Amino acid sequence: MPAVSPGERSSSAGLLSIGQVLARLSPDFPGLSASKLRFLEVQGIISPTRTESGYRKFSPADLDRLRLALTLQRDHFMPHSVIRDYLADLDAGRDPVQPSAVPSIVPAPRRYRREELLAAAGAAPQLLNDAISTGVMVGTDAYTDESVALLRALVALDRHGIEPRHVRALRQSAERDVALVESALSPLLRRTDASSRGRAAELAPELAKRLEDVRGIFARAAIEKLLG
Repeated sequence: MPAVSPGERSSSAGLLSIGQVLARLSPDFPGLSASKLRFLEVQGIISPTRTESGYRKFSPADLDRLRLALTLQRDHFMPHSVIRDYLADLDAGRDPVQPSAVPSIVPAPRRYRREELLAAAGAAPQLLNDAISTGVMVGTDAYTDESVALLRALVALDRHGIEPRHVRALRQSAERDVALVESALSPLLRRTDASSRGRAAELAPELAKRLEDVRGIFARAAIEKLLG
């Protein structure tokens, strides 16, 4: 870990690290993670300062901004683009009307309680407990369709003796992918203009997809070798 200079410690006084931000916000937003914070930065929702060593530091204003953005996303299902525009209006000193969900023929995402999640995925309670305790899934009061899909996959793997603890490395690998994407986009992320942020938001999913393609190629080659 890079050493922190006395100058950095002085300039960071009163600012929060990622860990401190998570500690303050996680009680209200249990699914929040370091990778989610990095993703929100890529989306232009937040712009934390950086120390000379590259550490993110969050101000009290950043914390309030995060809380507002996460609340809009959780309670009103706001897309990042709408949240970003709303925050930009606030930054410009305007008094925008709080955004509301855009009318759509697409139904709002469903939320599942624990019992509903287990039923939808056909999972035993212990499997979900194991997935949460190993960090493969995050325990919360309301689960999404993505949670159902993940738990269903874990059920199928469990039938073949592959337990949640065995796939923990996959989640860690995904977080490393985010770090690679962040590194590649760092020249854009260091800028504060809207066009750079928008370009980063466009490139991030594309880079993530390319990494997924590479991983799939490696996996298929290894399986072919296994099967002779």
